[in-house]
Amino acid sequence: MAVKKSVLEQLSDRELENYIKPETTFVPEATKIAFEILKKRGREFSSEETDSINFLIHKTEDKKIRPIHENHIKASNFIFISIAIGIINFLLAVKFSQNKIGFFSAFIAFIFIGIIGYLIREGRDLKVFLLVLFLLGLLGSIPALISDLTYFPISGILSLSQTILQLLAIIFLFMIPKKFESINNNEFETWLSSENGEDIENSKL
Repeated sequence: MAVKKSVLEQLSDRELENYIKPETTFVPEATKIAFEILKKRGREFSSEETDSINFLIHKTEDKKIRPIHENHIKASNFIFISIAIGIINFLLAVKFSQNKIGFFSAFIAFIFIGIIGYLIREGRDLKVFLLVLFLLGLLGSIPALISDLTYFPISGILSLSQTILQLLAIIFLFMIPKKFESINNNEFETWLSSENGEDIENSKL
């Protein structure tokens, strides 16, 4: 929802000053409009004040909230734990293999999965992508998993633990309500306020 300029125009100069203070918690659109209204009313700003307000507007814009559900955090935690287990499994395998190409591939895989975990923690919708990767990886790893459980129990258990954690991450991502996922970045603050029973328009101002 956009900030209504007509609402801000009804405020006094003193009230508008609250929108341009360094410690303001108002959204950047409101700060910008309040600044423009004050200038039209004849309020003069020094170059330092103007720079400070412009910096505040841009700085606040950079900090716009991305919708992050608690399941995003839980899912990313599962992924990070699976990476830790994978590293342990990898270190155990080093003693029995001299395949340097395999080591390099594992290193790249850890980085790739770590990036996915980070993006999920930032609220990115990657559940379908993660599900496809999981299924493809599972089809290719089942024989090796069975072999490890049979001949190298510790390695097999660790690999199975990774698989379970990754599956849990996917499940938690799919459990995020569609209503939440339909909220775009600019509406997230309003959604939070409305969920707490606050007035939507006031939360945007």
